[in-house]
Amino acid sequence: MTTTVVIGGSFAGMTAALEIKRKGKKEHKVVLIDKSPLFLFIPSLIWVPFGRREIKDISFRKEDVLTKKGVEFVHAEALNVNAKTQTVYTEKGEFKYDNLVVATGPKVKYDVAPGVEEFAHYVGTPNGAMKIRKALEEFKKNPGPIVIGATQNAGCMGAAYEFLFNIEKWLREQNIRKKVDLYWITPEDYLGHFGIGGMPMGETMLKTFMKMFHIHYRTEVGVQEVKENQVILSSGEVLPSAFTMLMPPFVGVDFVTNSPDLKATAAGYIPVGDDYRHQDYANIWAAGIAIDVKLPFTPKSVPFSSPKTGYPSDETGKIVAENIIRVSKGETKLIKKAWGRIPGLCVMDAGKKEVLILSTSLFKPRAFAIMIPNVFYDFNKVLLEKYFLWKSKKGYAFLP
Repeated sequence: MTTTVVIGGSFAGMTAALEIKRKGKKEHKVVLIDKSPLFLFIPSLIWVPFGRREIKDISFRKEDVLTKKGVEFVHAEALNVNAKTQTVYTEKGEFKYDNLVVATGPKVKYDVAPGVEEFAHYVGTPNGAMKIRKALEEFKKNPGPIVIGATQNAGCMGAAYEFLFNIEKWLREQNIRKKVDLYWITPEDYLGHFGIGGMPMGETMLKTFMKMFHIHYRTEVGVQEVKENQVILSSGEVLPSAFTMLMPPFVGVDFVTNSPDLKATAAGYIPVGDDYRHQDYANIWAAGIAIDVKLPFTPKSVPFSSPKTGYPSDETGKIVAENIIRVSKGETKLIKKAWGRIPGLCVMDAGKKEVLILSTSLFKPRAFAIMIPNVFYDFNKVLLEKYFLWKSKKGYAFLP
């Protein structure tokens, strides 16, 4: 029997573990190790601060699903791996493997600039989203300027855009919009770059949104410092702020950086080929945010990264699972699809409105790419959430 250990249980890890077990059946033992007992549909965190979702609405216990599908779940933090002895060390003991899948997700680099951790909010965690909800209740009592955006080296601009338009909608619902100067700051070369080289008509569409919603914006800026009531930009401009929400950069997690054998990049990501196999160890694979993605562009003045979102993470989990099964059967032809060649599929919420972003690949060149606005309701965003949670709770990782 072949034993595969999967580290991480979010989009990529859950998909890889379930697919290896489904395809490998009794010939494959699969162990998933994760420090969180819950699977969280991260894209919906942007709704939590505004009371549109509770954490319980967008999460479930992953052990129930995994056990039912024959995957062993270990609720523990993975500490490091010795690739030579094929051993993963955790706070609950050692685990031997024949194949290792690293799907550990990101660590947030809050120290990207002074004051970011102390004075800026971050919506990308359940705790952060709930803190924002509490902060906004206090903000209503004494409204002031708001700064929303992303810092230098950030890659998750899409979620920050979504939060921006959701908070603008919330301000109108609270009847305090006229009391608030709303600022958007981004390291992007232009509005709608998204870290993927932009989309046709994307910049024009977002400029229209900014004008329509009366949002001030600054592009090609980083954050020099965040203070209690100010955001100082890399340009030297000082923006007053009574509430600040910023997307910092992502870096590799401690498990990766504490494992010298993985030979991670300076940012803590794992070097893999287009088949997601480690460049030095044939039985180590990476999926999702853990992989190192080479940018096909150079930012003009302020550095920023490419987004690593749920759909490509899910796809890389499937590719890794299929390749592990092929190798176990003695096959040499593996699936190869670089991160940037995975189709782009995203629904960007715009405050009970939405923009559908579709392309044949994340990075250029693309055979087809389009952004479709829906100004009436975010129906597709809600439908995508309901569908993904349904298929995940059922353990149907094979579905698109």
